[in-house]
Amino acid sequence: MIEIRFPDQSIRSYPEGTTPFEIAQSISEGLARNVLSARFNDQIVETVTPLHEDGQIQLFTWNDEPGKTAFWHSSAHVLAQAILSLYPKAKLTIGPAIENGFYYDVDFGAHSITEKELQEIEKKFLEFARQKFEFKMRAVSKKEAMDFYQQDENPYKIELIENLEDGTITFCDHADFTDLCRGGHIPHTGFIKAVKLLNVAGAYWRGDENNKQLTRVYGISFPKQKELTEYLELMEEAKKRDHRKLGKELELFTFSQKVGQGLPLWLPKGAALRGRLEDFLKAAQKKAGYEQVISPHIGHKELYMTSGHYEKYGADSFQPIETPADGETFLLKPMNCPHHCEIYNTRPWSYKELPKRYAEFGTVYRYEQSGELHGLTRVRGFTQDDAHIFCTPDQLDQEFKNVIDLVLYVFGSLGFDNFQAQVSIRDPKKPEKYIGDPKNWEKAEQAIIEATQEKELDFVIEEGEAAFYGPKLDFMVKDALGRKWQLGTIQVDYNLPERFDLTYKGSDNQLHRPVMIHRAPFGSLERFVAILLEHTGGNFPLWLAPTQVNLLSVSEKHEKYAQKVLNLLENNEIRASLDNRNETIGKKIRDAELSKVPFMLIVGEKEAAMGNISVRKHREGDMGFMEIERFSELVKAEIAESISKFVS
Repeated sequence: MIEIRFPDQSIRSYPEGTTPFEIAQSISEGLARNVLSARFNDQIVETVTPLHEDGQIQLFTWNDEPGKTAFWHSSAHVLAQAILSLYPKAKLTIGPAIENGFYYDVDFGAHSITEKELQEIEKKFLEFARQKFEFKMRAVSKKEAMDFYQQDENPYKIELIENLEDGTITFCDHADFTDLCRGGHIPHTGFIKAVKLLNVAGAYWRGDENNKQLTRVYGISFPKQKELTEYLELMEEAKKRDHRKLGKELELFTFSQKVGQGLPLWLPKGAALRGRLEDFLKAAQKKAGYEQVISPHIGHKELYMTSGHYEKYGADSFQPIETPADGETFLLKPMNCPHHCEIYNTRPWSYKELPKRYAEFGTVYRYEQSGELHGLTRVRGFTQDDAHIFCTPDQLDQEFKNVIDLVLYVFGSLGFDNFQAQVSIRDPKKPEKYIGDPKNWEKAEQAIIEATQEKELDFVIEEGEAAFYGPKLDFMVKDALGRKWQLGTIQVDYNLPERFDLTYKGSDNQLHRPVMIHRAPFGSLERFVAILLEHTGGNFPLWLAPTQVNLLSVSEKHEKYAQKVLNLLENNEIRASLDNRNETIGKKIRDAELSKVPFMLIVGEKEAAMGNISVRKHREGDMGFMEIERFSELVKAEIAESISKFVS
């Protein structure tokens, strides 16, 4: 007999060789019908895997992320099977599950897949899925694996196998299809009831631009047709909210090939929007005791060698800048923190003067691959709302919790109220990814977990997601479409103070190391604006809208009165513009609706005679006649309410 521990810490005994499916069956037939995969002793296993030792088990259904991962990973196998049945000469490479769905990278030779062919692959996919083929794992020797793919003349799989150790290689079979695979599948293909192949894209083998470009086929699948229908409707809504589309329509930002890929240009309205976000955070930071600093866009190579960024980010950086001086090399800065360490180091500090909180909207540069660039969400130059807090170990807990409060204030003010905190720690199996003393890492990880618990945040712990110099607390925000984004981040760092020899004099008159907190509530302004655009559909909160009021004059003879109204609004610090084009009032209203201006004020004969305005609200319609002062008070009250409820 073996003892199995469940997530609620209850324990049951089962005969050795019992499978996760049989364990699910012992709990309820309903669970057994829906169980897709399992985790046993921290390892993902199939539902048919015999268990031979005591251990802890988790059973996953479609409602669990690991269940979806197994579902989509299995779907990638079926996609590969369908492709190979229709294109026998195609060479398969890799096909993982991703956050929403799956893909498979395929070498189709000179052939380019068309939309019509995608539909044919889809049809073949469903044909195979309905036959309820079981997924079966089997171990193979390295020689067997090499022989299999040499016979198939697949250089991609052979390259993968060459890097694997004998005794660790497994194949997955279903029907007459075999693929190199580590495991993690649903019981059989019949669970897959609906599939949609979404699009194709180019992808270099192993992400290297020097390698051959493959065809990446993206897809998504579901256990019910209804769920696929709902997803596709959501995707249509996402297209309407695409920040690249809205950014162009609302005249916020643009890109230029002459300037360079991944380097956004902010137009006047976008620059004003960005400026308001900066002012909003600067005001909050000032109240919280931060001091503004400014650092240059470049730094000496030695600076980043000291910090460790050159070692860890060198491959993702722009080429070094060589000056006329012999041996003088600069880099575009990938991070602001080394500069802030040097600012701290300008003079001696006493424990009585800490914490020091340095804040900067600092622009950094990283050379992202061209194929990975995407609007404002993935760029090569971006501005972080960065700050670094240098504090004593005794101050760490309170400072960290204060930063959590600041992040929550920012999210609340901008309507991001659906989020989960993620404690990102080291991957214990890959110590080479990190710098610093393991004991300091343990202290930092524990500090984050304790602060997160004290603030009663809903959080998960993710191994392997830490920064190279320290663990962090990431805020995973869900937008209006249910998509998850990583926005705010807070990091605890014992390592950079060590590397830069940062000190303060303690109450014992001895020198001590400060602890460093890195934080960025927005993350980066570019990415934050992109997500905010898609979350709101361009309908920004009133306090943030580039133009809050659009004045629409009915005809030329009303322009003088319209200008008077405009001046009164501006005197009340309300951002307004005047549309005095030679167009009908109906067209002006339609254009104002499309530009998503929160309020429209119509000024015609009646309004000029009565000395008031006719008010319309975006998406709500006519609000009737109103005095200008009353309207100004209404706008101010709405702005105050939208922010004040989060100040506490």
